[in-house]
Amino acid sequence: MNAGLVILIVGLIFGFIIIGVPVYAGLGTAGIIGLILLQGKLTAVAGSAMIAVPQSIFAGIGYFPLLAIPFYVLAGEIMNRGQITDRLIRFSIMLIGRVPGALAHANILASLFFGGITGSAQADTSAVGGVMIPAMVKQGYSKEFSVAVTAASSTMGPIIPPSIMMVMYGVTVGCSIGALFMAGFIPGLLVAIAEILIVILLNRKYKFPVTTEKISRAEKIAISKHAIYPLGMPIIIVGGIVSGIVTPTEAGVVSVVYSLIISKFVLKTIQWKDLTEMLLHTATLSAGIMMIISGAKIASYALTGLQLSNMMAELFLQISSSPYVFLLLVNILLLIMGMFMDGGASVLLLAPILTPIALSLGINVIHFGLVMVLNLVIGLGTPPLGQCVYIASGIAGISVSRGFRGMLPFLVAEVAVLMLVTYLPDLILFIPRVLGYV
Repeated sequence: MNAGLVILIVGLIFGFIIIGVPVYAGLGTAGIIGLILLQGKLTAVAGSAMIAVPQSIFAGIGYFPLLAIPFYVLAGEIMNRGQITDRLIRFSIMLIGRVPGALAHANILASLFFGGITGSAQADTSAVGGVMIPAMVKQGYSKEFSVAVTAASSTMGPIIPPSIMMVMYGVTVGCSIGALFMAGFIPGLLVAIAEILIVILLNRKYKFPVTTEKISRAEKIAISKHAIYPLGMPIIIVGGIVSGIVTPTEAGVVSVVYSLIISKFVLKTIQWKDLTEMLLHTATLSAGIMMIISGAKIASYALTGLQLSNMMAELFLQISSSPYVFLLLVNILLLIMGMFMDGGASVLLLAPILTPIALSLGINVIHFGLVMVLNLVIGLGTPPLGQCVYIASGIAGISVSRGFRGMLPFLVAEVAVLMLVTYLPDLILFIPRVLGYV
């Protein structure tokens, strides 16, 4: 009976998403239906459905570390409005130099830097893509390739700290968000290196344009000075957390103050009147994330009452008790989930179910969190959801199907990195271990 109800709830969630119902509404509605069906059958667990719903919502969002999300969103919004994208891109082009495919390499490097500011792949695609895609097309790159390299490199946003998705995972399973942030460095760098290698390999076939512009020494100094300010924010965030001066949530507050001082008083690229729009945009984005958390908590409450965790554990252990096989099955499951559901919602829904199984098999909670995040960010570049491809394709003015076509080589590279960090956990745990988190 429980299995049938679980299938019904999961089917409703996907059904709502497929027909275009907002993610938070689909999760919440399916969860409420599940609680109503559960009421009376498992009264001790479900209680009254109408009481369980507000309790689930409050339990989902009434958690102090979640304050980090609006702070990081606002800091990224201020820095983006402060015209730091152009500075980071110019700095990236300077570092790459005059090599074949220089703009493509610079695109990847700029996304690596930008990921350390926003923690959002979609924001990265919009900001970097808005500048780089037209520039690449003008220099002779195909629109399909320009879209692909932009969307693929944007997935580093949720891996390089700070990361909104890591905050969600840390809150959901109760592990150190600081440790998750530190664990993201090496996987993020590996993704960047893998994508650069793809560009080098593709250059053999397509002979990408070579940037001919020569940058003088004086210009290099000026470009470096301009880039120091935005690059200082991730350094302050990471340094503050590692030193123990601030928590990840408090680091979000510091990043807002820093970005405001730099953009308003140093670079002088924003006005006080711009704050109203930035605060409104931050509130809108943050409210959307909190609504997804609320909906996911309701669905999670219902699925917990139906003992989905026990069912999943039994299913996985029937197949194999090997942690390697379990991780392979989890990778397959999450890659599929990432194709159809928002990454943050997937974390909130699946982390409470899968993490206890991982722990019972001796898998480190930080390692498993990074594997989850990396899986789900790959979904930002896969059909049919592929939010980053939709944004980049819109900027380039091409159909989404053409955008997805160019993604294949980069997806192969990302999956290769995923397999590497899945089965070599020291790549993830090295920095947290050195810093005393593990």
